[in-house]
Amino acid sequence: MSYMLLIVEPIGQRAQRTPEAGRAAYDGMLRYAADLKARGLLQDAQSLKSEADGVKLQVRDGRQRLLDGPYAEAKEMIGGFFLLNCATREEAVAIAAECPAAQWCTVEIRELGPCFA
Repeated sequence: MSYMLLIVEPIGQRAQRTPEAGRAAYDGMLRYAADLKARGLLQDAQSLKSEADGVKLQVRDGRQRLLDGPYAEAKEMIGGFFLLNCATREEAVAIAAECPAAQWCTVEIRELGPCFA
């Protein structure tokens, strides 16, 4: 079964780190990804740039609307993801507990599947 670990960060947390602390956190995440890959669990992993670099799209009544960031109503952002191949939900939870980001973020664990189920 495929599970996605979503790294949910508080808005502005990255800006509070020194460049050295940011690099150390990123390097820890790279080591975590390399370990998951070596264990045959990792399908894909990516980090995402700050929400300030993003844009949101809505289509209402056939009209597109772009909402530029930063988004004042948001308190959190998705900072990245890990796509895993796990046998059970419990295994995915255990792997999420190993994630370095769980020490400064929330790791949301979601099984992939159709959105209507």
